[in-house]
Amino acid sequence: MVTAAADLPPTMPQVRGRLTRSASLAPLVWFKTGGPADWLFEPADVDDLSAFLAALDPAVPVWPLGLGSNLIVRDGGMPGVTVRLGKPFAFARTSDDGVTMTCGGGTSGILVASTARDAGIAGVEFLRSIPGTVGGFVRMNGGAYGREVADVLTACVVVLRDGTVQPMTVEQLGYTYRHSDLPDGAIVIEATFRGTPGDPAAIGAEMDRIAAEREASQPLRSRTGGSTFKNPPGHKAWALIDASGCRGLTRGDAQVSEKHCNFLLNLGSATSAEIEALGEEVRDRVKVQSGVTLEWEIQRVGLK
Repeated sequence: MVTAAADLPPTMPQVRGRLTRSASLAPLVWFKTGGPADWLFEPADVDDLSAFLAALDPAVPVWPLGLGSNLIVRDGGMPGVTVRLGKPFAFARTSDDGVTMTCGGGTSGILVASTARDAGIAGVEFLRSIPGTVGGFVRMNGGAYGREVADVLTACVVVLRDGTVQPMTVEQLGYTYRHSDLPDGAIVIEATFRGTPGDPAAIGAEMDRIAAEREASQPLRSRTGGSTFKNPPGHKAWALIDASGCRGLTRGDAQVSEKHCNFLLNLGSATSAEIEALGEEVRDRVKVQSGVTLEWEIQRVGLK
């Protein structure tokens, strides 16, 4: 439910956006599984988010939710406050220099890439293939098709856990493969990307090629969480999984995709526990077969 002022406990600050108690998260997550959030906060704007975090008891955990694509929310739900950036944070604006664009933390990769195409900015086509928001792929240094966020990001703006609004350069983020040094509890509200001048038709053709390749090789129309494990140095995660005999492996209604075995699927009524346990079984089998320990790329959050 959406709380009225009288419903707020003493530890919950007033907001101008939406603050929902015991909010179901499963509909917001691609796997369609997981428990509720103690509180779900959808801020009206940056000032609303900043003021809320500044007034919130520092002991209350805060966690940002994007499109819910690369994520397992455990069945016990999320303690504290889950922050979801909605329409006020979903924008992509190009600059007069013709190669730079500023995007909100709630902006989808498809919108970023499409805006760049229309403006003749090349180099960010790969963001079209990342099923998430700017906040998520800036945090994780998301990448695909030989490029990653570190290649195109110049700076971002975050709201820290204490409500402070702080700009950060790409150097401060300390990017490595699928990792950044973004402070715990920080929420990305804006990012600036830089590409190169390009022909909109050629950029569009490259985006179409990426979309077709993804459609052909990945189970995009299933309840999935995207790429499950990071590629270990010198290896492809899917190849290690396939070699260990895990293609099609099931646990309850959770399955290793037969189309692309670095994807886990919810065939209908899987629980988050079953999906995570299946992933751990895959890791065990790959370790035995190859000696390589796979590292989760999907973020697993919440209480078991």
